[in-house]
Amino acid sequence: MAVDLERDLVPDGLWEIAAPLIPPFKPRRQGGGTAPVADRKVFCAIVYALTTSCAWHRLPPCFGVSPATAHRRFAAWTRAGLWRRLHNEVLDRLGAAGSIDWSAALVNPASVRAKRGTSS
Repeated sequence: MAVDLERDLVPDGLWEIAAPLIPPFKPRRQGGGTAPVADRKVFCAIVYALTTSCAWHRLPPCFGVSPATAHRRFAAWTRAGLWRRLHNEVLDRLGAAGSIDWSAALVNPASVRAKRGTSS
């Protein structure tokens, strides 16, 4: 894969935040298979698939990650809560740096718990 594409999709600063949050690789129970693919390569492939709406089976080979591996790690990382933790960490860092303009923020009603038994 072209290094420029990797750095464009996942700049070093983002990778420095994401890398420690990624769960350690666990070999498949049945054994065998190929050597594990580096987390950054998989992360880049996942970011590509998510930001371009690319179907997993159409993932370009330039990433050096099979579609099955990318999807399997995406699912595992999702179950482990990686995306929520990454989002929170990025927000915490931006907030600490004073880089968030909360006056322009919107609350997604899907992420806010509704109160029961209240009337307007």
